[in-house]
Amino acid sequence: MAAKDPVLRRLGSYLRNVREEHGWSQEDLAFECGLHRTYVGAVERGEYNLTVLSLQRIADALGISLVDAMKGATRRARP
Repeated sequence: MAAKDPVLRRLGSYLRNVREEHGWSQEDLAFECGLHRTYVGAVERGEYNLTVLSLQRIADALGISLVDAMKGATRRARP
């Protein structure tokens, strides 16, 4: 498997944190946004370079904006 891009890992981590704040499983989120659970899991692990449309579906389901999602993806981890 190719190395995961740091931006995709941060985006996935951010989306996972928001999902967990909702108390949802990956399956719950997948149902809410009409995507497959394995796809949601791969996104959260930073394995997929998702499309803007897929990100919009996930963001809508989580009640966040695309801007919030991208801010979460670009935020650098503190040492």
